[in-house]
Amino acid sequence: MNTLSSLSFDPAELPNDLWIGGQWREGSTGNRLNIIDPSTGKTVTTVADASVDDALSAVTAAHEAAPGWVATAPRKRSEILRRCFELMMERKQMLAELISLENGKALPDAEGEVAYAAEFFRWFSEEAVRLNGDVSVAPSGTNRILVQYQPIGVSVLVTPWNFPAAMATRKIAPALAAGCTCVLKPATETPLTAYALAEIYQEAGVPEGVVNVITTSRSGATVSAMLHDPRVRKLSFTGSTQVGRKLLREAADTVISCSMELGGNAPFIVFDDADLDKALDGAMIAKMRNGGEACTAANRFYVQEGIMDAFAKGLSGRMAALKVGAGYEKGVQCGPLVNQDALDRISGWVDEAVGQGAETLAGGKAPGGAGFYYPPTVLKNVPVASPLVRDEIFGPIAALASFKTEEEVVAKANDTEYGLIAYVFTENLARGLRVSERLEAGMVGLNRGLASDPAAPFGGVKQSGLGREGAHHGILEFCEAKYIAVAW
Repeated sequence: MNTLSSLSFDPAELPNDLWIGGQWREGSTGNRLNIIDPSTGKTVTTVADASVDDALSAVTAAHEAAPGWVATAPRKRSEILRRCFELMMERKQMLAELISLENGKALPDAEGEVAYAAEFFRWFSEEAVRLNGDVSVAPSGTNRILVQYQPIGVSVLVTPWNFPAAMATRKIAPALAAGCTCVLKPATETPLTAYALAEIYQEAGVPEGVVNVITTSRSGATVSAMLHDPRVRKLSFTGSTQVGRKLLREAADTVISCSMELGGNAPFIVFDDADLDKALDGAMIAKMRNGGEACTAANRFYVQEGIMDAFAKGLSGRMAALKVGAGYEKGVQCGPLVNQDALDRISGWVDEAVGQGAETLAGGKAPGGAGFYYPPTVLKNVPVASPLVRDEIFGPIAALASFKTEEEVVAKANDTEYGLIAYVFTENLARGLRVSERLEAGMVGLNRGLASDPAAPFGGVKQSGLGREGAHHGILEFCEAKYIAVAW
């Protein structure tokens, strides 16, 4: 039986109002949004529901705080970001439990997310003091070319529910390092983590108004209002490609700079010469991190004919052995899906694929009862037209298909509008690098099931996004390059 008694905090005592201008505020709508524990389907607390006016108040707070933050020395900004990292790590357990409570992910996954999320503050604390410009002589010799990087301005940050800490810090850290102020709109399913982090920013010394956090049931209207406010100059969005397209159209009205981390449909390619255990280890990480609810999750498994039987047997055995339960309970390896809609979608897709001839090797049926649970599932010979192949699964489902040649699998892997990440397993380094170069993806895990790293550029090609997060690229997304022509 699921219980909240194992938590180290009382959900009712968590901050749950809007964070605007360094103050906690009730939403002007007077409404509250229910926060559901996916493990039980029950409401654990409520949060404020922001109106369009509240959103514009947050923009005003960010705009008014901007001059002071821009003028803050890079070293000072760096020290504040470093303190955010330290505070997050000091509160790692509490934050992990909170993520598990509102998101559903298993506690080990949540603990990993906190460490990953905190690392963005450490990484960009170091980048804050290394935002170097350059100087050169014009080819004609008539003048010098000076280039400096300046903060782009007030930034609207929109984040999803699947990584409520990491998707926020991956945007906030580089924005602050560059000298930008921001308004964060987290997903309504998982806002408690964003508000808990707001307390950390305040304690770390982030000035009032530099970071603002709002939740709203009117996401389209509030984000649109902010994007049409001339004081806003940046949108950084992580979410579905479908919503990303709409936001790009909105942003076009005022020509706002956009960074978009959108959907994925990651192929996981296993060649005959792959180390089987290494490939299975990588598959479990790439597929089951966050219970499969990740844009980087392996979606389509392409396994060469000679190793297919062994791989399918090994993967189905490992998936079937995972302990399913409430994410915040010890020993659980796979938590629930985020909500009932996700459960209904996954169940429907699997039933459809099986009805079209797919073979079930593990799982395949929701257990019923309280909570939004679906068992880790492995399907073999999934039809090419199935949503499990064509769309982003976002759940604990592995869809397997075989292939014969390198040419064939590269063509299959690239046959999608998405291009976020791909995985390749082979003991032939030349083949691995050759295939990695040919895959239409912004990132490739070569003999690795995990590629995300704050020091690496995260992002996709095609309809998986625009721009990059992390690495030095991440801070440049929040900068404008200014060229000064001068002679001396």
